[in-house]
Amino acid sequence: MKKINLIVEDGVKNMRVDAFINKKENEISRTRIKSLILNKKLKLNYKIIENPSKKVSAGDLLELIIPNPKKMSLKPFKYKLDIIYEDKDLIVLNKPAGIVMHPGAGNLDNTLVNALLDYNKNSLSNIGHELRPGIVHRIDKNTSGLVVIAKNNQTHEHLSNQFSKHSITRIYQLLIWGKLRPSKGKIETLITRSSKNRQMMEVSSIKGKKAITNYKTTEIFENKNTPTLSFLECKLETGRTHQIRVHMNYLGNSIVGDDKYKKRFKKLKNIDPILEKKLTNLNRQFLHAKTIGFIHPKKNKDMIFNSILPQELEIILKMLRNTYK
Repeated sequence: MKKINLIVEDGVKNMRVDAFINKKENEISRTRIKSLILNKKLKLNYKIIENPSKKVSAGDLLELIIPNPKKMSLKPFKYKLDIIYEDKDLIVLNKPAGIVMHPGAGNLDNTLVNALLDYNKNSLSNIGHELRPGIVHRIDKNTSGLVVIAKNNQTHEHLSNQFSKHSITRIYQLLIWGKLRPSKGKIETLITRSSKNRQMMEVSSIKGKKAITNYKTTEIFENKNTPTLSFLECKLETGRTHQIRVHMNYLGNSIVGDDKYKKRFKKLKNIDPILEKKLTNLNRQFLHAKTIGFIHPKKNKDMIFNSILPQELEIILKMLRNTYK
């Protein structure tokens, strides 16, 4: 267990306690500080507080307790990892669709975390949730692409701070129904949990977290006999849960294969039956995390990684190019 003691200096006004601690202890991510406060690990003037947004005043005494990490009791899972890059601090890997990032309700064993434990159980950060060693960020089960894994706690904190500050480069490729007008632009909304289905998110005009997606259309597949489809790239400024899926659905152009955020479309007419089968039977969303870039926590240099579309998505794209040319 570690204790951090701070005194709020003169001149500090109207500042959140989590922001103040993060400013003084910038090796600890603000997300983790908030979690510690919510778990009753902060005393303000000798009294426990559970409100990360509480304002501090000059002369306030703060004591933050950082407990020792919990020991993991997860089972290793024999699974071939597609590792793009690895050093003593981190791993960048290409996650296929169909595997979830970490254990949760109903799936404790067959996850990416379990596969990482099988790969090297003694080299993962352990300061986050006990079921999520190494996991700094997530992509959905049925999304493929690049994720970065922390192999030690210092790297985890450093990367978490970059995610909190939205300085990580993340570019996704996706195929949507219809086309966007304008063909490129910025979507900026609030995103909150759906009031109808707690497993889904939705755009709100009054509550939620700011979500910003920059998009550009790279190809449009359109003729008079078949539905219009568009191939896009989205660059995230924020990383909210289901952000791209929610934003596309909000515009009325859901992602091909998305089983949660989908619009009803008329039956496909005069379309190549093989292409129709590929589109309608896709057991994942056509969404791929193509690029991830960050500053290396120890080397302090910019690193950027790219991956190609997985075969099941590339086949559809090639068929569309042949059909619509």
